[in-house]
Amino acid sequence: MAVNLLLGLQWGDEGKGKIVDVLTKDYDIIARFQGGPNAGHTLEFDGIKHVLHTIPSGIFHDKAINLVGNGVVIDPVIFKKELDNLDKFNLDYRSKLLISRKAHLILPTHRILDAASEASKGKAKIGSTLKGIGPTYMDKTGRNGIRVGDLELSDWKERYRALANKHEAMIDFYDAKIEYDLEELEVEFFEAVKLLKTLTFIDSEEYLHQAQKDGKTILAEGAQGSLLDIDFGTYPFVTSSNTTAAGACTGLGIAPNKIKDVFGIFKAYTTRVGSGPFPTELFDEDGETMGRVGNEFGATTGRARRCGWLDLVALKYAVHVNGVTQLMMMKGDVLSGFKTLKVCTAYKYKGETINHLPYNVEPENVTPIYTEMKGWSEDLTKMNDKAQFPKELNEYIEFLEKELETPITIVSVGPDRTQTIHR
Repeated sequence: MAVNLLLGLQWGDEGKGKIVDVLTKDYDIIARFQGGPNAGHTLEFDGIKHVLHTIPSGIFHDKAINLVGNGVVIDPVIFKKELDNLDKFNLDYRSKLLISRKAHLILPTHRILDAASEASKGKAKIGSTLKGIGPTYMDKTGRNGIRVGDLELSDWKERYRALANKHEAMIDFYDAKIEYDLEELEVEFFEAVKLLKTLTFIDSEEYLHQAQKDGKTILAEGAQGSLLDIDFGTYPFVTSSNTTAAGACTGLGIAPNKIKDVFGIFKAYTTRVGSGPFPTELFDEDGETMGRVGNEFGATTGRARRCGWLDLVALKYAVHVNGVTQLMMMKGDVLSGFKTLKVCTAYKYKGETINHLPYNVEPENVTPIYTEMKGWSEDLTKMNDKAQFPKELNEYIEFLEKELETPITIVSVGPDRTQTIHR
C-alpha cells in the first residue's frame, strides 16, 4: 500500500493541520515525520480551536493511529501540556498515539542554548522560536543526542547529566547573559518524562513497513514549509530539518518508491514569520489588511506574520522539489474585497528576468515582477460548493493551475473543517 504525503509549500503556516484533520477519515495512520514544537497546527471544529505542536493532526478522530516519527524532536514538557489539553476532551489518546524510539528529545539546556545562540547574533539573528530545535538537531547530527528509546535504559539519567553538563559549558561560551534556573527547569522536565514513559514506544520503521504489507492507508504529515527546508529553503533563515518530501523518507523510514500522492498546501497569498528574505512582502495597507483579515499570528509563538502577494516563482520551485501531485489552496476567503490581485510570476535578478528561485533572494538582488488580476468581493466563508465561486476566483485558480502545471483539488474558505471545498 502506497503512502501519501502532505506538506507545506511556503514558509510554513499554510494550514496543514486543518487539511490533515479533513483527510484523516480516509487513512488508518497519520505519521508526523519531522520538526518539533516550533510547529503549530491549528484545527477548528465544533466551535473550538485546537493547536497541536508535536502530536499528529489526526488525533481527534476515533479510528486513526497517530505516530510521532523518528525525524521529530520531542520536548517532553510541551508534549505533556498537549496531552493535558487533550484530557479536557476525554480523548483516549493512549490507544492511538505511538512514538518512535528513534525520535530525539529536547532537553531544558537545548532551549537555553537556543536563546544564548540567538542573543549572541544581535541584529543577525535568524528569528528562532527558541524552542531548542536547532541545538537538538545539532546534537542528533553530532551523535550526542538522547533518544526516546534511551528512556527505557537504566542509565538514561547519567546520559542526560553528561549532555546537560556539556551544554552548560557551551552556554557559558556564548557569554550572552542568559538567566536561567536549570534545577527548576529539570523538575518540570523529569515530571514530563514520567508521563511520556507511560505512552507506547515503538520501532516505527518496522511498524510502518508491516502496516504497508497489511494494506493500511498512511498519510505522512510534515511541519513548517518547503522554503524553511535546511537544504532547499532560504538558508540560513530556515529550520533544522528537511521539510520537503525527502524528509518523509528519512523521518519515517519509508522507501521513496512507496510514496504515491504528494499533497502541497499553500495560501492564496504569502506569509512569513521571523527573519529572512521575502520578495513579495507588503508594507502597505494591502499587507496590513491580509494580516488583519487572515488573523496572521503564529500558532506557536503568537508573533505577527509578515504578509505579501502570492509568489509563484517560489511556489513553482517547491512544487518541483517535492514532486507535488495535488495542490490545496488555503485562505482564499482572505482575498475577498481586493479590487486588484497581484501574483509574482518572475523576478528581476541582477538585471536579468528569471523564472526560477536563485541562490540568493535578498531584496538587493531580487525584484518581483507581477501579473495583475481582477479581484472578487463575495464572502466565500458561507460557500459550500465550487459552483458558488465567483468568476474571478475561478480565473485566479485556473491561472495558478496553468502556471504550476498541477491541479488544485481543495480550496479552503475559512478555518473550520466544514469550510473546505473539493474541486
